[in-house]
Order: sequence, then C-alpha cells, then structure tokens
Amino acid sequence: MDIILLQRIEKLGSIGDVVTVKDGYARNFLLPQKKALRANEANKKVFEANRDRLEKENAERRSEAEKSGEKVQGEEIVLIRAASNTGQLYGSVNVRDIAASLAEKGHEIDKKQVIMGDPIKAIGMHEVRIDLHPEVSVTIKANVARSDDEAELQSQGIDVMAQMFEDEQREIEEQAEANRTDPTLEPGEIPADMLEDGISTPEGMSETEAKIEATAPEGE
Repeated sequence: MDIILLQRIEKLGSIGDVVTVKDGYARNFLLPQKKALRANEANKKVFEANRDRLEKENAERRSEAEKSGEKVQGEEIVLIRAASNTGQLYGSVNVRDIAASLAEKGHEIDKKQVIMGDPIKAIGMHEVRIDLHPEVSVTIKANVARSDDEAELQSQGIDVMAQMFEDEQREIEEQAEANRTDPTLEPGEIPADMLEDGISTPEGMSETEAKIEATAPEGE
C-alpha cells in the first residue's frame, strides 16, 4: 500500500514522503495511529494544503522533546531484582519497569517510548533507548542488580559477575598451590596445619585416612 507519512518513521522516511508498505502494517498501525494517510489523490491534496501547519506542529513537538531529552539523556535508574549466582534474573525487566523507574526520578515517559527489543534477563548495566519524538532519541542506563551495594559497584564500572568469577578462580588456585606444597597430599586433601584438630598423618596413610582412624571409637 502507498501511504503519505505524517511524521518521520524510522527506516521508512520523513514527513510528507510517499512510501510503500505492507497492507497489514498500514491498516493495523500507521493509519489507526494517524502516522500516515493513504496516498490517493484526495489525500495528497489534503496533505499539501496542510503541509505548512503539520511541519510547524512537528517542529514544535521536536523542540519540546529535545528540551526533555537534555534532562533524560544519560540518566541511570537502579532496579533491584532476585537473580541466580550466574546473574540470570528470576523474571525480567520490561518497558513498564523502565518507565516506572524513570517516573520515580521525575521523568514522565510513556512505556511506548521505551525501546528495548527484548526484556532484560541478567544483572548488569544495560543501555536503553528512549524515543521522545520520531526525530529525538536519548539513551539511559538501567543498573540491574541484586542489592544496593552491588548496584553501587556496577555504577562505578565494576563487573560484579566477572569479579565473582575471579574470586572463585583465585580460591581454587590458592587451594591447588597449597596441595602442591605437600607432595604427600592426594588431590583435594587439606594440609594438616589447616585442620582444626591438628591430626598428624602417619607415613603411607592419606590425610583423610588418618582423620578417620583418629576419630574412630577404640576397638574398631
């Protein structure tokens, strides 16, 4: 279907352009939302007769959006959510959540203006686009974390999941190094000086076997 755009539509064109789109897209979205007119001779005349007014109104709305955009651009919102140890959320963060968090900071944003693609399903810092006008878009930061402390670290640029992984790796390496210092230890055994009861290990017997023997009732 050929249509006349009444406002800029991403990937289609600007106000006044005549473009061809799928019938369903025109009938179900563009025409009902008054974003376009059917490109017949009558509507072309109507548009041309009102072009100046439409372009002036569009410019005014764009100017207002640009002023609002200066306040919203770069805004950071914090969303505390439950998540697994791998950082996957038990649920997700959607456009409604983003709009509500922005409203708490004094920014009246309609959820239709929040462009996400897919909901957020993991903790971390996420960039979200906000379309304030067909020609004005800004970007905000959604800081999704499991706690306020975690959110603060992420706000400082720290990748908490990467840090957690590094800490776990460091513990594994330290344990492996401890085992290497005592060649009599079997993989996974703990050195005697690290045991609370300080059990000694007889020659030829593993640490685990020594501990079992030392703690077994007499006569067994």
